Amino acid sequence: MRPGSGDARQPAPGPYALYQFGTSGAAVAAATAVTHPLDVVKVRLQMQLAGQRGNLVGMGTIFTQLVEREGPRSLYLGLAPALTRSLVYGGLRLGLYEPCKHVCSYAFGSTNFAFKLASGVIAGALATALTNNMEVLKVRLQMSTSSTSTIGEVRKVLAQEGLKGLWKGVGPAMARAGCLTASQLATYDEAKQALIKWTPLEEGFHLHLISSCIAGTAGTLVTSPIDMIKTRLMLQRESKGARVYRNGFHCAYQVVVTEGVKSLYKGGFANFARLGPQTTITFIVCEKLRELAGMTAI
Repeated sequence: MRPGSGDARQPAPGPYALYQFGTSGAAVAAATAVTHPLDVVKVRLQMQLAGQRGNLVGMGTIFTQLVEREGPRSLYLGLAPALTRSLVYGGLRLGLYEPCKHVCSYAFGSTNFAFKLASGVIAGALATALTNNMEVLKVRLQMSTSSTSTIGEVRKVLAQEGLKGLWKGVGPAMARAGCLTASQLATYDEAKQALIKWTPLEEGFHLHLISSCIAGTAGTLVTSPIDMIKTRLMLQRESKGARVYRNGFHCAYQVVVTEGVKSLYKGGFANFARLGPQTTITFIVCEKLRELAGMTAI
């Protein structure tokens, strides 16, 4: 990563690793807390007319129905596992990007855009492989119309589907996280370099804001179809009968055949409305925390 200022002091190696993961996790958790209601709406949109064609209602209608039928608290369904996952997943996803980039630099003598993308894919996939269970619990609770607790949902999944039920959709989830991390971090990294080179902007809030907005747009466009497939697989309950989707590729095929190609972007606007601000908040908070910890900028 590139120093944000010439006089930034680096912490010792031990504390630096702690700061690296801590600042990343705290930034993602802060962004998740702000944007969680949009995540609930996105999941409800993605599950509309599952397996059939028809007219879809919009983001505003889903939001209104949620509040009217289930109360304002329904907008925060699954918040506990979402925040827990954000701290761990966020810390790993952003925290592993820099070490992966250093490995590429050491092994290949370069950190060009392709190696930044590769570093993001590895960091995102590893982080998701370790935290997929919390993502499953989050989406299950977001679709629940009863007041089930996180512990209650864990017991239900284990009783009905076994331990493997907590790792449903891990393949698409790893693919999504890899693509998201690669598109977000590599785009953010490159956008900052380009803006510093071609504009009067310097390291600071305005540079972070513009770069994170570009990264959020790129991340949404790349990951929306994979995110929809991941949600469908995670919400599939095998205890209720034969599986509708055998794997991620089968799910994508079935969605296209039964619901149309455009259905791969169900909840796409809600995803952008959530992921755009979440990316912006994440990078701005992370950059500020890194500055306070005496670390270099991303």
